[in-house]
Amino acid sequence: MSRAAAPIRILIVEDEPKTAATLRLYFEHGGFEVNVAADGSAGLRLARELRPDLIVLDGMLPEIDGLAVCRALRSESDVPIVLLTARTTEEDKLRGLQLGADDYVTKPFSPREVVARIRAVLRRSRREDADAKGVLRTRHVVVDLDRREASIRGRAVLLPPAEFAILAALARSPGRAFTREELVKRAFGPSYDGLDRTVDAHVMRLRRKIEDPRGEPLLLTVFGIGYKLADEPA
Repeated sequence: MSRAAAPIRILIVEDEPKTAATLRLYFEHGGFEVNVAADGSAGLRLARELRPDLIVLDGMLPEIDGLAVCRALRSESDVPIVLLTARTTEEDKLRGLQLGADDYVTKPFSPREVVARIRAVLRRSRREDADAKGVLRTRHVVVDLDRREASIRGRAVLLPPAEFAILAALARSPGRAFTREELVKRAFGPSYDGLDRTVDAHVMRLRRKIEDPRGEPLLLTVFGIGYKLADEPA
């Protein structure tokens, strides 16, 4: 008999005990394995020790600020990160995405909403990507959907789920200009209800990783429309 698949491991980094306990209860009820850290230092340490499948990260934490934790993790890992933020302005939300979070949930929130959002992020990650089949190739870009790996001009790049999903969407139709709405639907699914400017934040990070200042630009802004991968099919 085959062994049962290991449960998906979630790390909650939240300093408010009641919020952390409520999220833990809902996640465990959903079948996830859960660990909790109460400050940024402990969260960073547990993330490195446990290598969770997803991190739910409060944006404001003692010891090390949540945004600083997000930045540190993103420099070394592609672990999916869902940011919990009490800041409600569009710029505040985009700041977390620009630092590498895959999605955000605004406080106060429904625990069911958080569970739904993490499941959506996980569907875009390697653990639950049922649609990932085959390899997409252009002249300079290779996106392996099964392995969830990408390389640019022969150089491997580390991409969290949101950036990987956008690159895959663009690489399916190189040269075609996609609107932001089209990229949201193709990369995040039709039920995603985040800001349209979410795409801009992820594209900005993606562009930094795939562009070579000495080479031709690969990810172009098409003014009045959106974005396209300016690369010929392989």
